Amino acid sequence: MTPSSKPNHVDAGWRFDNSYGRLPAAFYARLNPVPVRTPKLVVFNAALAHALGLDPDVLKGDEGAAVFAGNRIPGGAEPLAQAYAGHQFGFFTMLGDGRAILLGEQVTPRGERVDIQFKGSGRTPFSRQGDGRAALGPMLREYIISEALHALGIPTTRSLAVVTTGEQVFRETALAGAILTRTAASHIRVGTFEYAAARGNTDELRALADYTIQRHFPDLSADDNPYLALLEAVMARQASLVAQWMLVGFIHGVMNTDNMALGGETIDYGPCAFMDAYDPNTVFSSIDHNGRYAYGRQPQIAQWNLARFAETLLPLIHEDSQEAISMATTAVSGFADTFRQDWLSGMRTKLGLQNQEADDHALVQDLLACMQRHGADFTNTFRDLASGSLPEASIFQTQDFKQWFERWQARLKRQPDSLEVSCRLMNTHNPAIIPRNHRVEEALAAAVERADYAVMQNLLDYLGTPFQDPPEEAGYHLPAPPSAQPYRTFCGT
Repeated sequence: MTPSSKPNHVDAGWRFDNSYGRLPAAFYARLNPVPVRTPKLVVFNAALAHALGLDPDVLKGDEGAAVFAGNRIPGGAEPLAQAYAGHQFGFFTMLGDGRAILLGEQVTPRGERVDIQFKGSGRTPFSRQGDGRAALGPMLREYIISEALHALGIPTTRSLAVVTTGEQVFRETALAGAILTRTAASHIRVGTFEYAAARGNTDELRALADYTIQRHFPDLSADDNPYLALLEAVMARQASLVAQWMLVGFIHGVMNTDNMALGGETIDYGPCAFMDAYDPNTVFSSIDHNGRYAYGRQPQIAQWNLARFAETLLPLIHEDSQEAISMATTAVSGFADTFRQDWLSGMRTKLGLQNQEADDHALVQDLLACMQRHGADFTNTFRDLASGSLPEASIFQTQDFKQWFERWQARLKRQPDSLEVSCRLMNTHNPAIIPRNHRVEEALAAAVERADYAVMQNLLDYLGTPFQDPPEEAGYHLPAPPSAQPYRTFCGT
């Protein structure tokens, strides 16, 4: 069985223009997805489809199942697997899309260019020893968490559909196979540049850099040193992105350089999770034994990754290698201050602070230290503070919390606006609902074990409006009950 590439009998709205495929051939391998036996569309993001210029009515049935499984290739698509490298837990490896296929770039009604990528679509030249497939649970996890981050206003790849394949994948046990269709501003990664640099072809590297500038930072093309400006622009986007993660307690879990997208979106949801009790050392990933990607280390790792990106650009930044190193080092060293400004600005908003005072950083750090000492829930603590009075929960009755609360109230009163204005600001920036880990697991278990997708859909409905208080009886705002076993997440490959 081979994929059909004949035009759809009904126009689903596909409008492809595949610019990545016009890069030098070294950056990809052209091939179609491997067809599957009996595709079934089990989750479909109709709202996202509409925003992409696609017709949800055409794609929500058998047509969508065939397309999103890779069994039918829409007209205009030019499927390819991308080549890239990456530092994985600090070690360099040549990689590539081992189980992913870029179907093409959809041009939306607003003129935006959006990658349409399959994940779990079969073996490619970059698969090494892998089977190129994916299991249902991890694909649904990416769907849930990516859509949750989108609703929180955090830049992210998004999930358009999940199909089951009717085939099993074999990991430690036999699992139901699935394919995720995700969208992205692009899939250009730090690892893509590492791949180009490792090949040692400056012309290819320059072509990739020029393409990245044209696609994501077109204003930089007129800069005196566009490649240094590219480094600075990517740094700024990553500082903002990681700050936004930190502000909602999100832990990516596997911040390898091949998982850092230059467009500034969150990408590759493997062992990701949200923190309940505040602790900067929190790690959920089952493979992160040394806490390299712990919650509190994410800014430092982002800067480390950017240093690897800077190294790839050195031949383009300046013809004199020492001068290039000096210029790149200066740029990367600015990450810490940029991140701190973004994070502190977000923390001010979470605390209802609309102006700046010199002691604001200390005020925030003292709150976090107090939360850590008492095991306070990260999300609910900030949400409770927006009530305008000292919350009733026992954690707020401790002496150190009361002292901090008085300092914060005095700080609020030094602002020109009323306390009511500050509370409204807090309620629009402190989510009432996050994808609590136990709720995600509950939804995945229902879908994978019983083919019951209603639990997942209910969760998605609440996650879609994260700043609205859910009904108390729904319990979506509650952390997991105490357990003797720590929560662990897995890459899901």
